[in-house]
Amino acid sequence: MKEDIHPKFFPAATVVCACGNSWTTGSTVEMIHTDVCSKCHPFYTGEQRIIDTEGQVDRFYKRLQAREEFLLEVEARDLARISPELPISELELGTRPEATLTKAGIETVGQVLDLLSEGDNALLAIDGFGRKSLAILKRSMRRRGFELPEIIPKPQAT
Repeated sequence: MKEDIHPKFFPAATVVCACGNSWTTGSTVEMIHTDVCSKCHPFYTGEQRIIDTEGQVDRFYKRLQAREEFLLEVEARDLARISPELPISELELGTRPEATLTKAGIETVGQVLDLLSEGDNALLAIDGFGRKSLAILKRSMRRRGFELPEIIPKPQAT
């Protein structure tokens, strides 16, 4: 066996726990510090507590908080997407329908929804705004998630 290749052995090495408990054992280190021992470990004591020696619980709570913030942000984005205050230009109708609506004083989606609640003829009465523009407008609004008011025609008395 080679000489002087083994570390020095301390037969009475002291182990000190974070809870204050200490005992002696044999080791190559004279003083050992530990976070948990049989006097304070939840398995032996029976009490419910979280031991977070590596920050795993904190990382989990940070990820959980980040997820909640992300979900709130997504919800806010979805609400902003269908806001009645949304400008008509966001619908990307094209220059002619946008210019026609702007000329008539209609600049927000809320104003369009008010006119649609009266019926399609309210929008078709605008000079230069025809059925094709109306179809494009409705399609664009439905694609963004708006619920359009549907006017049920009254049955004609015969």
